[in-house]
Amino acid sequence: MPTIAQFHGISIYMFMEIGQPHRLPHFHVYYGEYTASFAIDPPTLLEGLLPRRQMRLVLAWAELNQEELQANWERVQRGQTPLRIQGI
Repeated sequence: MPTIAQFHGISIYMFMEIGQPHRLPHFHVYYGEYTASFAIDPPTLLEGLLPRRQMRLVLAWAELNQEELQANWERVQRGQTPLRIQGI
């Protein structure tokens, strides 16, 4: 699962499950023992849990980087490695 961003102890990943079409463009977030997944457009929590401060950081980051996230989603769906996105 390629890392696309890291900031403030938060790691963000995007991957394609082989043979399993994803339901909608999204990314995965890991922070310590917390995990969550977020939709790209609009940036919203799909499942999981993060502490409130990290939740706000991830949502702000996703809002600022929606175009890059969408481009990475399209790359991943074509079997290409996603590009790194700068954190905040």
